[in-house]
Amino acid sequence: MLAAMQSAFDVLIVGGGPGGLFMAARLAERGVRTLVCEEHARVGDPVHCTGVLSAESFARFDLPDTAILNHLTSVRFLSPGGIPVDYTTVAPLATVIDRPVFDRALADRAIAAGAELRVGARVAALDTGAGGVRAAIGGDTVCARLAVLACGASYKFQRGAGLGLPTTYLQTAQRELPARYPGDVELHFGQDVAPGGFAWAVPVLRPEGAFVRIGVMASRDIRRCYERMLGRIGDRWGVPAGNAAPRVKILPLGAVGRTYGDRMLAIGDAAGLVKPTTGGGIHYSILSAALAADVAVGALASDRLDATTLSAYERAWRAELADEFAAQHELRQVATSLSDKAIDSFFELAHTDGIIPIVRATARFNEHRPLIRALFKHPPARRVLFRAIVG
Repeated sequence: MLAAMQSAFDVLIVGGGPGGLFMAARLAERGVRTLVCEEHARVGDPVHCTGVLSAESFARFDLPDTAILNHLTSVRFLSPGGIPVDYTTVAPLATVIDRPVFDRALADRAIAAGAELRVGARVAALDTGAGGVRAAIGGDTVCARLAVLACGASYKFQRGAGLGLPTTYLQTAQRELPARYPGDVELHFGQDVAPGGFAWAVPVLRPEGAFVRIGVMASRDIRRCYERMLGRIGDRWGVPAGNAAPRVKILPLGAVGRTYGDRMLAIGDAAGLVKPTTGGGIHYSILSAALAADVAVGALASDRLDATTLSAYERAWRAELADEFAAQHELRQVATSLSDKAIDSFFELAHTDGIIPIVRATARFNEHRPLIRALFKHPPARRVLFRAIVG
């Protein structure tokens, strides 16, 4: 019975991605006996994301800059009709990272702080009770006082614990490919390009040469959308023909019903905490990990690991992110209702009615709410958006 179980660890973290590893280091630094179980044979493999982070994220969380490949200062937005809008800043808009290097650097920090990391260790089952958490890992059983779900967009344990599922999903497809003629970041919009989302091309500058990360987030036909995006930029970027298929995965765009339970917390993608506008998840994963670590340390110290006590974690992330998520969801709901003609009209406004100055004044990589509010207050932009809502 769980009531008689002895805990070998204070915290079991399911998943060795950025959020789980960052939280492991935070906990271990404070003397918490922490185990991270990563199902893959090596941390950082396979790569699932575009790997773009802001300078703010590096500064706020002291992230490993050894993973930085190149900085991004310019982006070109392209409407369904091919109307371009270029945006450039003096300071970098964002940073492209090498995700395997990034994840492994976080793993090294966690281990150096005293956490234990097991790779090739898939958690097949979790059982919680008054005495603790029991996890089945291969042929072994691991006991802990608290479980943290950091397993990405996988919701078996959340469903079993009654935490619920994300409110919205899209699909993503991405591949990093060699590029003879790398350009600036490109973001492509339109129902044919990426219904319900957008497509992107991000330059990647490695010591061995130039590459491009081509990706799409869409509500349907994800592989066809990827192929169409590859066709749009392949020749211009000098991408060789005959490349391997993209990696496809589910992308959550809304939080699960609860991100806490008895002896359980969920962070990052496992909690559905990603940007509803772009699907970006690394920053929010690490932010939620930091907040979860603070709550976990206090709960462990008082030996109060019930859902009521752990609900402080959800209050903490909602205090910081709820308004931001609400604004992003509001924009997403309107944007997905725009016809290609309406999107073209919006892009035309960028050339005639002062939208770019609004972007320069309000755009933040991790915080979209100021820009969204400004757009809804801008009369010409509001007319386009309102027509979409009415239609």
